[in-house]
Amino acid sequence: MDHELADYQKLQIRQYAPRSIRETAEGKYWRHFKAPIVSKQFGAVSHIDFCQQYPFDLAVTASTRVILYSGRAPNVVSRTITRFKDVAYSGCFRLDGRLVVAGGQDGIVQVFDANSRSVLRQFKAHKRSTRVARFGADRLHVLSGSDDVTARWWDVSSGTQVLRLDGHRDYVRAAAGSPNSPDVWATGSYDHCVKLWDLRAGNSAILRLDHGAPVEDVAFFPTGALAVTAGGNYLCVWDVLGGCRLLKRLDNFQKTVTCIRLSQLAGPESAAAPRMLAGSLDGHVKIFELDSFRVTHASKYPAPVLSLGLSPDCRLLAVGLADGTLSVRKHARPKVVPGAPGLPQPKPKYQRQLTAGTYRYFIRGQSSRAAATDFRVFKQRQARLQPYDKLLRKFRYGAALDASLSTRQPEVVASLLEELAARGGLAAALAGRDAEGLRPLLRHLVKYIGEPRYTKLLSNVGHRLLDTYAEVVGASPAVDQLWRALHDRVAEELGVMGQLAQLAGALEPLLAASLAGGPGI
Repeated sequence: MDHELADYQKLQIRQYAPRSIRETAEGKYWRHFKAPIVSKQFGAVSHIDFCQQYPFDLAVTASTRVILYSGRAPNVVSRTITRFKDVAYSGCFRLDGRLVVAGGQDGIVQVFDANSRSVLRQFKAHKRSTRVARFGADRLHVLSGSDDVTARWWDVSSGTQVLRLDGHRDYVRAAAGSPNSPDVWATGSYDHCVKLWDLRAGNSAILRLDHGAPVEDVAFFPTGALAVTAGGNYLCVWDVLGGCRLLKRLDNFQKTVTCIRLSQLAGPESAAAPRMLAGSLDGHVKIFELDSFRVTHASKYPAPVLSLGLSPDCRLLAVGLADGTLSVRKHARPKVVPGAPGLPQPKPKYQRQLTAGTYRYFIRGQSSRAAATDFRVFKQRQARLQPYDKLLRKFRYGAALDASLSTRQPEVVASLLEELAARGGLAAALAGRDAEGLRPLLRHLVKYIGEPRYTKLLSNVGHRLLDTYAEVVGASPAVDQLWRALHDRVAEELGVMGQLAQLAGALEPLLAASLAGGPGI
């Protein structure tokens, strides 16, 4: 008996392609941001900025105020800055988190103390509303952009204007500093252009990028070699060091892209790398990986997205909507930010000494994995056969088919039917059945004959059953009902196939015309 068991090969269950695309590690990472903490603001959330120092507080600009939220508890308002005569714009932290700068509808750029909320400086040279304000990397200067088509460089210490940057022909709505040099800045305007400035060279732009649509946002990649611009329903990636050559245009949105953020540590642990996040008026926030610039994840929000931010440790994802909703989602496993100022260092774990006086000393090595060069001795284990395998080994084909049907696993039934056909025992397995023996088989045909992976096999089985039991049709009402159900299911599938064939015929000339460069759809 053992010799026969050793010679018998178990039935190999056929592996089919998955029915749907399995979720990737990237998708799981972004889905692990918990249910959002939602707070309603007094107006549209126009800008979001995270402090770069632990605990990574959050500055939210909405209506006539800049609200500061605690990074430890994002549902807690730590301070509210309300020193604005009209709508506030672009509230941003300084790198050390001590100061906040913001523009306003009245054109005044103000610098606040983040703790006391007192006004430290006011810059009043702009003639129209100031939509963008950023601190320089040296912490001593501020760059502002206004609807008066100018950008200005301010000295915070003296409160004076150092440089006026002229060259745009429409509203200046975006600005970003290069991570490679504190003197290199990019400004984006509604004149469809992004200009690069070297502040050491005066008020003449050194490079000009034509985005092709009003520019809503601009950002540098972490290396500083590339830049990305947002405007219209697309993003453009530029090679800054290579003469501002256009590398990629990303048409992944249906409406205007309003905001961009780049994170150096986002993504799962197995593939942590820089990621780009972009929000749009179509309500989507999409995440791009920066090798091939493909979308790795997308989230849908109930209103147009105006602003977004991701904390440096990737713990908090904040999204601001046009209806005044602020959505903050928290990840359970924040990343470790190397060299982040103020970040508490983890305590060293206690390492227990392994000595002969402990029990673990005598069981050491039992859970270790063998190295690739180790010689392995495998223990011979007796094969455990399923009921259909035992019957198949005894050439009881009909009983083996009944046993496979009892598992209610279509891939097992399909594998057994293919094995019986290969052995020439399919006819014997189907013949000689009474009403009780036919009902499970017919129920299986009715349920799975419409699935493409089983259609061909089960259609052949159905033809064999009709040939075998045609003379006794009508003898059992229960069996006849199953025959009618099988007929209806096949007729339904044929009708669907006919409709799909008509649809394919209608689409074929349209697709051919679009590929040939003819009139668009």
